[in-house]
Amino acid sequence: MTLLAHDRYCDEIAHQVRQLRAVVTSGADLSATVPTCPDWSLEELVRHMGGALRWVELMVRTRAEEEIPEERVPGVGGPDGEGDAAALDAWLAETGEMIVGTLREAGPDAKVWGWAGILNAGFWARRMTHEITVHRADATLAAGLSYEVAADVAADAIDEWLEIVEWAQRTLPDDPARELRRPGSSIHLHATDNTPDVHAERSEMGVPPPEGWGRLIDLSGEAVAWRRGHEKATVALRGPLTAVLLAFYRRLPLDSPELEVLGERELLEFWLERATFG
Repeated sequence: MTLLAHDRYCDEIAHQVRQLRAVVTSGADLSATVPTCPDWSLEELVRHMGGALRWVELMVRTRAEEEIPEERVPGVGGPDGEGDAAALDAWLAETGEMIVGTLREAGPDAKVWGWAGILNAGFWARRMTHEITVHRADATLAAGLSYEVAADVAADAIDEWLEIVEWAQRTLPDDPARELRRPGSSIHLHATDNTPDVHAERSEMGVPPPEGWGRLIDLSGEAVAWRRGHEKATVALRGPLTAVLLAFYRRLPLDSPELEVLGERELLEFWLERATFG
């Protein structure tokens, strides 16, 4: 599948770190429970995200050939003490500079261990872009702030998720993704805000694809498959692309006013319950 450019991922990680820092320094209650990750407080979520970025930074910088244990990552847990927004902000700022600088220096093709069979720094640039994009949504929800994300990033976050589902089916015999097959069933994701699909392919007849962003998830075969475009499906999830992204990651309820579910809602709920990660 076509991905965003490596520099685009690096730019977005830097942007998302700045946005997450803005949440930390907004005056939000750092001890508040995160509604979409109820096992964490806002501060714990921020420390988790910063720690994940530092873990990846060390692996890419050292060109790790196997997974590095978290306890070997300097500064992975964040600053000492709790509830200090200024210290947390400074730690995040340093973390962002470290990970972005290391990814830029490495380039996308540098060989690095990865858990999805893609053994290069490009995998981690993409994975961390979407990890922080979704967790920043968690943080903004906890702080009661508004959330926006660039259309190309939102679209690629959904594509990456679908690719990981495909990988899990091939690789992990006990992964819940194997339970997602439903004979004769499919799911259509449709952005209603006229978001263009820059990766949409033209047909063999040379006819332009339908305008706007759409994905068709086919659950009827021996393995879940997906393709770009707009097709009739068993159930459709419609809404602005950011809302579709958040719903697909179970960060936004399906009955939210921004969303519309057409067809067999139970099938969509079945998918989301078993396919969600992050």
